[in-house]
Amino acid sequence: MSGASGRRGGRVAHRLGLTFGLLTLLIALCGAGTLIGALALESRRDGVSERLRHAEDDNLRLFNAGVSAQRSMRGYLVTGDQSELAAFRAARDGIPSVIDDLRGHEVADEDDLATQQRQLEAYLRIADEQEYATPGSAQAVSLTREATRRFDAFEVTNSSLNDQLNEEEQRQEGHADTVVRAGVAGLGAALVAALAVAVYTSVHTVRALTGPLRSTERTLDRLTAGEHSARAEEDGPEEIRAVARSVNLFADERERLRAVEEERQRLSKAARKTGIRIRGRLDVDYVLDAACSGIGEVLAADYVFILLAENGGSEFPVARVWSAERGLLPDEERRRIPTLPADVVSDHYRRGTVWLATDLPQYLSRTRPIPGAPGSFGKTGMPSGNRAAAAALGLDSAVITPIGVGEEPIGAVSVARTSADRPWRPVDIEIAESMASGVGRALHTALLYEKESGLVDKLRALDKAKSDFLSTVSHELRTPLTSIVGYIELLKDDDAGSLSPSHLHMLDVVDRNANRLRALIEDLLTLSRIESGAFTSRKAPVDLRRLVASAVDAIRPAAEAASVSLETRCPEQPLVLEADGEQLDRVLMNLLSNAVKFTRGGGKVSVRADAQDGEAVLRVSDTGIGIPAAEQEKLFQRFFRASNATEQAIPGTGLGLTIVHTIVANHGGRTAVRSEEGRGTTITAWLPLTGTDGAAGSA
Repeated sequence: MSGASGRRGGRVAHRLGLTFGLLTLLIALCGAGTLIGALALESRRDGVSERLRHAEDDNLRLFNAGVSAQRSMRGYLVTGDQSELAAFRAARDGIPSVIDDLRGHEVADEDDLATQQRQLEAYLRIADEQEYATPGSAQAVSLTREATRRFDAFEVTNSSLNDQLNEEEQRQEGHADTVVRAGVAGLGAALVAALAVAVYTSVHTVRALTGPLRSTERTLDRLTAGEHSARAEEDGPEEIRAVARSVNLFADERERLRAVEEERQRLSKAARKTGIRIRGRLDVDYVLDAACSGIGEVLAADYVFILLAENGGSEFPVARVWSAERGLLPDEERRRIPTLPADVVSDHYRRGTVWLATDLPQYLSRTRPIPGAPGSFGKTGMPSGNRAAAAALGLDSAVITPIGVGEEPIGAVSVARTSADRPWRPVDIEIAESMASGVGRALHTALLYEKESGLVDKLRALDKAKSDFLSTVSHELRTPLTSIVGYIELLKDDDAGSLSPSHLHMLDVVDRNANRLRALIEDLLTLSRIESGAFTSRKAPVDLRRLVASAVDAIRPAAEAASVSLETRCPEQPLVLEADGEQLDRVLMNLLSNAVKFTRGGGKVSVRADAQDGEAVLRVSDTGIGIPAAEQEKLFQRFFRASNATEQAIPGTGLGLTIVHTIVANHGGRTAVRSEEGRGTTITAWLPLTGTDGAAGSA
């Protein structure tokens, strides 16, 4: 706004001060005028009333003096008493001073006063003659009549003058009332005028204040509604113009921030797309290629360099270079770009901040420390190889961000421009740092995946070799073991001659251990088939009750030898499963042999088969040593054995329950364990029933 506008606007304090000052002045003037007028009127009225009262008193004194003179003269004429004559003379002598006092009040008509004085003097002259007349004489009577006539004339004039004074007093009272009414009217007019001036000034001031304020308020409403171009008019008093300027500055800053935020959102959206593309594959080369091109395109860079640590972080060679003109540079050109010193990257990573290098040409002509640069760059400057490479590429500025996870960096990302006309904005630096962090995480994950993939391949190879070894050894052991078992049977049949009881006992021991060895070999072969994926089931309708009865009969000799009782509970109706009978028999034998093996003499093993909710439920319970609670979740892992079984030297391979779990799962079922150490174990298997045979089974 111009200076003239500023003077017209004034200040709010000045306007309010002027308004209230004027109002106060008008009220003070009205009050002072009223007070002065009232005092003047009161003073004047008191003065006039005082003179009129004195005039009336003096006029009455004059009348009384005349009456006294007349009465004294009559008394003298009647009685001849000299004292009456003396009283007459005293009254006569005092009359001139009373007339002078009456004339001094200047409230009566001078003609009336002169007439009254002449009449009274005429009476006194007659009275003086009466003084020398003989009382009772004709002369005295004649003078008395003349004196009475003259005194009556004086009395009439005195009474008339007294009436005039009364009328004057009433007239002055009326005039005072008129003046009071006029004063009240004037005061009212003055108050009305003061009120009008105050109202006018107030309205003018209010308009001068509220108009610009409403304009500013409307501008704020428009800005709030999203009208970003709205601006307040800088008008009115200085304070309101200052508010309008603040609103406009706020709107300008808001517009600038909105533009920055829109740019940030645009760059963030593009950066997110690039990040999604980078994370799309766990391949280091793919991550490097996608990161270079994505960062360069999002940030409108001329060059993007990604460096990866080698030899434990002692070197940071350039792994990828992207050019806005040529895209990814060939490997032979990339290799010609020198590595960054390790201390520069490490120091920069420890700082945890982005390094913005500007005006690079001044540091490329000769070795000069770069202010604020990390490592040796900030101490001795860039090495000659790095300076030559930067000069050859024409780099003017760069944003360098170290990347890594943990305490050590895995590399750095450098985004460079070749023109000083395109400086790096704060939002560019922010997005560059964000994208570099994402690249660091993606590279870290890809590198870990690459290492883990190599380890997994090695482990798979070792596992395959182990499985192949187990399968080969099992097959090689099976052939001689079959021959041993066959010859044991021949010896027991007396085909080679009779044997003594001790020989038969030894053959029983050999046969029992040969069967244990054959069972172990079968477990190893089954485990090998499971791990190789060759484990299959030949399913057919099978009655679970018959399998339970057969398995219990097979395990009964071992249970009797261990003094363990067997208890079986199955429904009367068949429990028909679509299953591999041999595999389910193996499940039952493994569960029963484990139960008998881990149950002390005098204990009990129970087998229960039921139908429930369309499933066959098989439970094998024992009163054996149980399983520690902390180890129960590992029970179905291969080669796992409970710690209490190991401590008590109970033999076993830890494969039985693994095979049970696999066979049940292969039949679409599930298994569960409930055990308490020292009190026994219950293993439950659920298997799907087929048809309607099991529908009537007990729950």
